[in-house]
Amino acid sequence: MSDARPTRVLIIVQNLPVPLDRRVWLECQALTAAGYQVSVICPKGPGDPARQLIDGVAIYKYRPAPEAQGLAGFVVEFVYSWLRTAALSLVVHRERRFDILQACNPPDTYWLLALLWRGWGVRFVFDHHDLNPELFLSRFGQPTTAGARAQYAGLLWLERMTFRSAHRVISTNESYRRVAMTRGERAPQDVTVVRSGPDTSVMRPVYPPASVRAGARHLLVYLGIMGPQDGVDQILAVMDELVHRRGRTGVRAALLGFGDCYDDLRQQCTELGLDAHVEFTGRADKAMIADYLSAADVGLGPDLKTPLNDVSTMNKTMEYMAYAVPSVAFDLAETHLSGGDTVLYVPSGDVAAFADAVERLLDDDVLRLDLALRARRRVAEELDWQPQSAAYVGVYDELSGAAVARRPRAELTAAPPPAGRTFVDLDDEPELRRFVVERTAPAGAGPS
Repeated sequence: MSDARPTRVLIIVQNLPVPLDRRVWLECQALTAAGYQVSVICPKGPGDPARQLIDGVAIYKYRPAPEAQGLAGFVVEFVYSWLRTAALSLVVHRERRFDILQACNPPDTYWLLALLWRGWGVRFVFDHHDLNPELFLSRFGQPTTAGARAQYAGLLWLERMTFRSAHRVISTNESYRRVAMTRGERAPQDVTVVRSGPDTSVMRPVYPPASVRAGARHLLVYLGIMGPQDGVDQILAVMDELVHRRGRTGVRAALLGFGDCYDDLRQQCTELGLDAHVEFTGRADKAMIADYLSAADVGLGPDLKTPLNDVSTMNKTMEYMAYAVPSVAFDLAETHLSGGDTVLYVPSGDVAAFADAVERLLDDDVLRLDLALRARRRVAEELDWQPQSAAYVGVYDELSGAAVARRPRAELTAAPPPAGRTFVDLDDEPELRRFVVERTAPAGAGPS
């Protein structure tokens, strides 16, 4: 890499806006800190401008496609998003240039754009976020009709072309890496695991305002997308069990996030008579996430055991851990690898067992405290983003021929808490233990 200018990177993501997509935003920050120039193309979120410059990252946004309905709707969405992204890539190249293009799936369609830019010397990094063939199987089961078999074969072909077109592949865990090396036929040295660990210097407990609990004795929290494969309806079933069958009227659940099932879930919540016990916050910013996860007694992992979920890393599990929140989750292979012995696992789809585990944590302060402290320690020592960011930047250093020792790197500075909040002192063990059990500010003190 020339000393005259930085290597320029364009990152493409279709399923979430940036910086809302926390993994992609951490990647952007890691690259800029290492001296790269970063641009991003993504859809707009509600109220987002078409152009943003945040912390040196130039973000180009397009109006998202209408919500997809059926196969034809998905085709329209993918074609529309691809064309809007391709057009914006011309704008980025004219205004800022780029030497490396990184595409994050889903979908597996941007390999063609990467091939088109290869004629201008642009190299391609595939950041493998989802297994689309497994997503198909999880939603629809094994294909039995000619049409379903054709759709499944098409997804496998798109995935294979993405792998073959990439100069380097980044996998979110070892399960995905195995897919890259088997179905994708990539050499081991071309595939690097970069887990989606949280930045635990930023994601850490704060003293939350009492209003977050809304008077409830205990607070359960879900953080994540609300799509068909995410199992959020299981939380409503658990809350129905806790409130209406077991009389746990002092329990409240806060569901942070949005997705294709958001409106249906709210309707289901009303039909179950749970509106007084379940809050849907919609899109959650950093401050809201900090407040709710800091106030939470238990985190919820409702993802059912499917071909996709079983081998996918659930970011929510590690984010609960970062806030010293013990959690309950269905028994998934990759969730075990993330949570270790800090999570209570129950059989997939067993609502009664899930409710039992939640009650066990709520009723046992000693167990809840033990799991919470071990969760925070595990995520900080073994799953933190900083070592993952080194592996991530290393892919770019190798691909661009950069001399790591020669590139100036930004000094790490302690991130401040959200405005009006104060971090819990993680080194003050008596106070940390008190906080984990009570989830409140010290007596006589406010939340800030």
